[in-house]
Amino acid sequence: MMKSAFLLLLLPLAVSCSDDPSGSGDPDAGLPISEKVEKLLAQMTLEEKIGQMTQVNKTNLTQESDIRDYYLGSVLSGGGAAPSNRKAPGWADMVDRFQGFALQTRLKIPILYGIDAVHGNNNVVDAVIFPHNIGLGATRDADLVKRIARVTAEEVAGAGIHWTFAPCLAVPQDERWGRTYEGFGELPNLVNELGEAAVLGLQGTDLTQNTSVLACAKHFVGDGGTVGGQDQGNVILDESAIRSLHLYPYTGALSAGVQTVMASYSSISGDKMHGSKYWLTTVLKTEKKFDGILVSDWAAIRQLPGSSDDQIVAGINAGLDMIMLPDNYQEFIPAAIRLVNSGRIAQTRVDDAVRRILTVKYRLGLWNKTRTDRSLTAQVGSDAHRQVAREAVRKSLVLLKNKNNLLPLSKTPDYLVVSGSHANNIGLQCGGWTVEWQGASGAITRGTTVFQAMRKVVPSSDHLIYTEDASEYFFASAAVIVIGEQPYAEGAGDRKDLKLPDSDVQMIKSLKASGVPVVLVLMSGRPMILSNVIDDCDAVIAAWLPGTEGDGIADVLFGDYKPTGKLSHSWPASMSQIPVNGENSGVDVLFPYGYGLTW
Repeated sequence: MMKSAFLLLLLPLAVSCSDDPSGSGDPDAGLPISEKVEKLLAQMTLEEKIGQMTQVNKTNLTQESDIRDYYLGSVLSGGGAAPSNRKAPGWADMVDRFQGFALQTRLKIPILYGIDAVHGNNNVVDAVIFPHNIGLGATRDADLVKRIARVTAEEVAGAGIHWTFAPCLAVPQDERWGRTYEGFGELPNLVNELGEAAVLGLQGTDLTQNTSVLACAKHFVGDGGTVGGQDQGNVILDESAIRSLHLYPYTGALSAGVQTVMASYSSISGDKMHGSKYWLTTVLKTEKKFDGILVSDWAAIRQLPGSSDDQIVAGINAGLDMIMLPDNYQEFIPAAIRLVNSGRIAQTRVDDAVRRILTVKYRLGLWNKTRTDRSLTAQVGSDAHRQVAREAVRKSLVLLKNKNNLLPLSKTPDYLVVSGSHANNIGLQCGGWTVEWQGASGAITRGTTVFQAMRKVVPSSDHLIYTEDASEYFFASAAVIVIGEQPYAEGAGDRKDLKLPDSDVQMIKSLKASGVPVVLVLMSGRPMILSNVIDDCDAVIAAWLPGTEGDGIADVLFGDYKPTGKLSHSWPASMSQIPVNGENSGVDVLFPYGYGLTW
């Protein structure tokens, strides 16, 4: 049903198109991409062009046929916006159905479906969940990151999806920031190297292959450098510092041919990045020669000053090509058309944006990917993929302390106790951006907890026991205490205090007082303040947010693999030391950048 006078104008186009949802592949397959783009662009109406520049959240579609009737260029699933069947076949069915509407339009331009697959295809139940980027930074292993991204691409494509908003190239400078775990580390060289590897893995050697998806370098630029670690906050640095610290990590991604970049919510000296023509167009597009799609973040243009019209004008004129406006596309599209017709947005700027969008769609071979490759669907969550994640877990672990060589543990212990909030909870083990935007506690997806992994090694309940409170087990030969942060994402994770919960501290101190050797396995999205427990622990492992494959932790605990991880962040001794980063000197941190023991 048509919703407005605007849609009534489009009715003849909407009802005269073919009802064949399969499309006919690329009708101009023999032409160079540039010629195909210009040929298609010349046929498009202004309404069709603005539609291509619009990205809508799946949940906010008034009706699925709006994909056709508004000529939408892209649909996304924000965190938690999932089909009723949240496993890969359900996702593939949904995306294929949505694509069918796009292929009913006059010009049959397919949609790009986007998702935040930031540590595996993490929105899809039973997909493999990898360690978050902070853990991958500790591996110092670019080849591993590339292989992880390749598996992620296969699992994204297997769910019918074409585009992941990853990798995050933030260089987190203040651990109070709730997105610290999304960055690979606090120094730009490491972020640059691993970011490039992630792009190469996601996009593959040939974008047209069914196993290749679009990568997205984000968030451009400076998101990790806000004052006080405030999410979406303000960066106060001179341009030279911004370029060397926050812009440099885009070098590798751009050289690897990253096809999309997402603008940052944050500001530089009070100026919102989404309205900065200097950074988005002069620097990124002209100086750095980025020729792909520049996409806005979730409703971010609504943070620009002025009226709704002013925000649209400022964002598009600054250089945004695709506008992620999940919940008011029905107002945005006619408004943008009106603003072009009135001259506030130049037709040439619209053509440039649409030219970029169509170019990327052709580079991806999207016209030949209008149906999910179901052979890939069957591989989502496969054992082979989980083995890559298990390797990533064990390589990401950083051994911070090992008094009297307590680790590795014996596989035939007299009595080994496992305890702590995170010891047997797959949701807490994965952290934020897992099934739901903020993550969740409990058995939210398929995987192996630390306790379950340890049970495979020590199957006897007479020698290995799980308990919620280990403080009473004073007769144990050792206690493995697995604790950490509750799941969070983005600004919900901003913290003023990174100390451990009092209940966890008390359990550790009680065990130590009883003479039980304590192994602390800490799961967190950043360094936590350990000064009040470090002396009570005989061994400490920083496990970050390891994902679904707890076997990788057991591999190291029991000595099948030596720990090799090195800190990708300086570890502060107190909150007063934050921010402290690898290039600082003269600060007596608890553990320096690059620290990590082995045996």
